[in-house]
Amino acid sequence: MTTASRTVVGNLCLGSAPDSWGVWFPEDDRQVPFTRFLDELVTAGYRWLELGPYGYLPTDPEQLAEEVGSRGLQVSGGTTFGALHRPHEWDGMVAHTRRVAELTAAAGAHHLVFIPPMYRDERTGEFTESPELTPEQWASLGKRADELGKILLEEYDVRLCLHPHADSHIQTQAEIERYLNESDSRYANLCLDTGHVAYGRGDAIDLVRRYAERIGYVHIKQMDPEIIEQVYAENLAFGEAVKRGVCVEPPAGVPNPATVVAALSELDAEIFVIVEQDLYPCAPEVPLPIAVRTREYLGSIGLAGSKRPGARA
Repeated sequence: MTTASRTVVGNLCLGSAPDSWGVWFPEDDRQVPFTRFLDELVTAGYRWLELGPYGYLPTDPEQLAEEVGSRGLQVSGGTTFGALHRPHEWDGMVAHTRRVAELTAAAGAHHLVFIPPMYRDERTGEFTESPELTPEQWASLGKRADELGKILLEEYDVRLCLHPHADSHIQTQAEIERYLNESDSRYANLCLDTGHVAYGRGDAIDLVRRYAERIGYVHIKQMDPEIIEQVYAENLAFGEAVKRGVCVEPPAGVPNPATVVAALSELDAEIFVIVEQDLYPCAPEVPLPIAVRTREYLGSIGLAGSKRPGARA
C-alpha cells in the first residue's frame, strides 16, 4: 500500500468512513458500491478511511491494498460488531474479530472500532432484549473487553476501541463510564463518538477531559437536539431518528465541533478524527456534497491544516 500524507492539526488526523456514504451493512442494494465510495472519498479531499462493515470493502488484503493504495488512500482502522455481554456468542465473536483484526493490521492500521449490538432491531425498531444489563453482565462485559483487547494487542498490534452507540447498552454517560471503570486501560479503550454521546445525553468534552488516556480514536459527529428530544418523548428507535435527520452536518447540531477539536488538540497523543454522518438509507448523490462541505468546515476550524508523512498513531 502506498504511503499517504496525514491531514493534521497538531496531534489530530482527519479521515472519513463508509457511514458518511450511507453504508451500514456489508451488502445492501440501497448502498453505493465500494468503488464509488472510494472514488468520492478522494474527490471530497480525504486521504484516510475507516474500513466500515466487514465485507463492504474487499476482505482480501491484496485487493484492499490495491483499491485503497491506487487512489492514494490509507486506512486508519477497522470496524466490527460484537456482544461482549453474551457468553454464548463469545467464540464466534472472537473468531470474526480476529478476521477483521488481521485485515486491519494487513492494511497498516492499529485501531479496531468495536460496536456493541443494539437492543432494538435496526430496521423495525422492535426491542430484541432488555435495555438494562445486570451487574453480572456488566462485570462479564469488562472482563471480556480486556480479554479481547489483549488478544488484539498481543497478536495483531491492534488496539480495541469500544464505540458507544445509540440503542446499545453503552450509550449514556453513566454506561460509558461504567465500561471504562470495569475494563483495563492497557487493553480496552474508547472510540469517542461525539454524536452518539450527545444522543445519549452525555458530555463528550467532559469525557475528553476526565478520560483522556482512554480515548484512542474519535468519530466526530453532530446530532440535532430537537430530534433527540423527540427520541425521548416518543420512544423512537435510532433508525427512525436517522430517517428524521438526527445526524446533521457541521456546524449544526451538538456538540460544537470547534469545542471538540480544541479539547482533543490539548491531549498528549496522536488521534484519528473520523467524520461520520449517519445517512442510511440515502440517495446516491447525497453524500459527496455533504462530505466536501464537512471537510471544508473542519478545515476552517483548523482540522485540515498542514500535511506530513504518515506515522503510526
